[in-house]
Amino acid sequence: MEIIEHQVNGKNIATLTNDLPVIRDVESATDLIGNLYYLGYDALVLQQSDLILDFFDLKTKLAGEVLQKFSNYRIRLAIVGDWSQIDSKSLLEFIRESNAGSLIFFANNDKEAMDKLSE
Repeated sequence: MEIIEHQVNGKNIATLTNDLPVIRDVESATDLIGNLYYLGYDALVLQQSDLILDFFDLKTKLAGEVLQKFSNYRIRLAIVGDWSQIDSKSLLEFIRESNAGSLIFFANNDKEAMDKLSE
């Protein structure tokens, strides 16, 4: 995994290059957040593929636990994916609620993610 730095509107935003999901459990998320915090990043853009599939199954509670860690460290997060294919009403509501806040966003593309995180 490599962290790539982007400066957008005075915000230090990270993106990642990797072949496998980087967030597999709460521990891997906490390690990533610690690295981002130490390196001085304000925000992170993740791709849907950077997260294991269980993240999107709300019954596992992984999404809630991981996103709470990002909130606690005040590192803004955008997750980029194709959300139009989701059948789960609870996941769609979760995405809608997240997007109404100021720390966690589900974006449709990288530009939308960078725009939201650089506000």
